Parts: sequence; structure tokens; C-alpha cells
Amino acid sequence: MKQDAAKPRVWDPLRKKYVALTPEERVRQWFITVLRDRMGVPVHQMNSEVAMTLGVVPFRADILVFARGGAPWMVVECKREDLPLSPEVLEQALRYNLALDVPYIAITNGRQSLFFRRSGALFDRIDTPPCWSDGIPPIQPVQA
Repeated sequence: MKQDAAKPRVWDPLRKKYVALTPEERVRQWFITVLRDRMGVPVHQMNSEVAMTLGVVPFRADILVFARGGAPWMVVECKREDLPLSPEVLEQALRYNLALDVPYIAITNGRQSLFFRRSGALFDRIDTPPCWSDGIPPIQPVQA
């Protein structure tokens, strides 16, 4: 953490810079460690504050996780701790998915984290976080 003109800042390993430590940013930085340490996501397979558009409407996903090969794998919506994970928060992440087409969605406020897996056109809530390497084929060595 770093103080900048009396405002705390934190190093974001995804954006590779110090950012203001807002309540939502605190949750985002915590969840980056969950993705890395618990779900096995390499840091280079994550981006934060990812800008996108759906039609003409701009969106900004808090965290986007990519599968090996570069396809979007999970979108994460972070809220500050005092905000409940309401149906509206899930709807926000589902709107991002219209542009991203991910197999997983996560929503978190730092006190509670909910995970969803795509099943056809719908997303079902799952009890445990997915492991990034599950279902991803290992990199095959190049045959000479």
C-alpha cells in the first residue's frame, strides 16, 4: 500500500500500477488473490477494469479471466462489502456475458462470493469455485 496526498493507494498486479484504494477496489484486490491462490488462475490470465461495449452501451468488467488460448473464461463483478449480492448484481454480470460469452460468472462483495456455471443458455449457481485448469487441455509439446 502507498499513501498519495493522504489517499491510500494499492498496487494492482493486473493493471501494473497503483490505484486508489476504494472500498470496491479492496474487494477486487482480495478477489484477485482468491483467483490466483484458490482457483489456480495465473496472474497473466486476468485483466481488471476491462472496457467493452454491447451495441453502443459501454461497460467495464471488474475482472475478466481468460482460459489458456485467450478465450474469456470468467467475468467477475465486485461490489464493496456493505452492498448485498442482489439479483441486480447478477444481472449486471449477465449483461457483460452477452458481450463475452463466458462459461463462468462470479459476483462478490468480499463477505460473500457466488459462482455460476453456464448450462445451455442459462447459468446455474454452483457451490464451489471452479478450478481454472479443470477442463483446459494441457499444452502439448511440439512434435519434431
